[in-house]
Amino acid sequence: MTSRTERILIIDADKKARSELSRHLEARGFYVTGCADIGAAFHMFDQTVPDVIFADILPAEIHDLASRLEDLETFTPIVACSDAADSAAVVDALRAGAADFFLKHCSDDKGALDDVIGKLFDRVRVNRLNQLYRLELEEANRDLRNGIAELRADQRAGRKVQLRMLPDNDQRLANLSVSHLIKPSLYLSGDFLDYFRISKDKVLVYIADVSGHGASSAFVTVLLKNLTNRLQRNLRRGSSDDILYPDRFLSRINSELLDTGLGKHVTVFVGIISVNERTLSYAVGAHFPMPILSFEGGSTSFLEGSGLPVGLFEAPEWEVYQVPLEQPFRLILFSDGILEVIRAKSLDEKEQTLLELVSGGRHTIASLNQALNLDAITELPDDIAIVSVTDTESGSENTSSE
Repeated sequence: MTSRTERILIIDADKKARSELSRHLEARGFYVTGCADIGAAFHMFDQTVPDVIFADILPAEIHDLASRLEDLETFTPIVACSDAADSAAVVDALRAGAADFFLKHCSDDKGALDDVIGKLFDRVRVNRLNQLYRLELEEANRDLRNGIAELRADQRAGRKVQLRMLPDNDQRLANLSVSHLIKPSLYLSGDFLDYFRISKDKVLVYIADVSGHGASSAFVTVLLKNLTNRLQRNLRRGSSDDILYPDRFLSRINSELLDTGLGKHVTVFVGIISVNERTLSYAVGAHFPMPILSFEGGSTSFLEGSGLPVGLFEAPEWEVYQVPLEQPFRLILFSDGILEVIRAKSLDEKEQTLLELVSGGRHTIASLNQALNLDAITELPDDIAIVSVTDTESGSENTSSE
């Protein structure tokens, strides 16, 4: 018989019976050890736990043996052995924790014993596989939990970086009051916004929505911030004035995105407000919805314009639009996530609802936030970004500072 790896323990005070059973099992290739009582068996467990136990002991001892095996968290079936052939002995042994029962006086029927062993080791193998799968699953779950914890920590850190990249809220820039709100659908946002002075009387404001969600889209917002910082430095140094022109600003973003090879594109609205000239010049990189421009005591409407998305084409061109700002005004920019939270069936109805909110007096970020109940939405379907620009001193000298 080929040698096997399974270990069998025989507990029997009858040395002769123990030896006969041992010889039969060893002849079939099993590793067999024997002892006279469960006390000796417990001592052996300190070294190794057998795969199967044949035991001619009392039901109470079978119970103690089964309890010890359970404490060791091992699946080791117990085969109760006895000379008694009455059903009460069988029932008592099985109730005490035995997995099977074997009559010792039938030991000449080796086929029956082999059937018992075969069935037991089938169960042992299945249990071992289950234990292996459980251990693998537990390890995979630990790795998953650790990975999720690391991801959350990374996302929290990334969120802090994104918040630090945003401009200071509620700024006064060249007689303009500018504020913003940004709400990510996840930890990290694919929406980004910025506003800053580019000259004594001109303020640039833009809002961008990166395709997709999560970390990869958030990386693009870092690129946008880095680019605008570089363009501002170039203007101060006199090496480039691209930032003074909305279309050239979009062209620079386009080149940067194509060079990264990330496969990401951006929808952008960029506007330059000249307080002295009382004009808004802007370019549209497929941004939607268009900003809403309202005049004090006058009209409220979406700006008009269109243009290609940024980061998809090699040499796109964008048209520069210009509108006069002869009266005190308010300009509100949105990312398309704002439309996702408006309860209306069609896109036209959503836009009309947004326009009605603004024209009806909901023209501050706080009032829009309240009207749309944004703080109560725990899981936003998309990132939301809003920028509000208010003309505070129409026609006055530009004495305010950043």
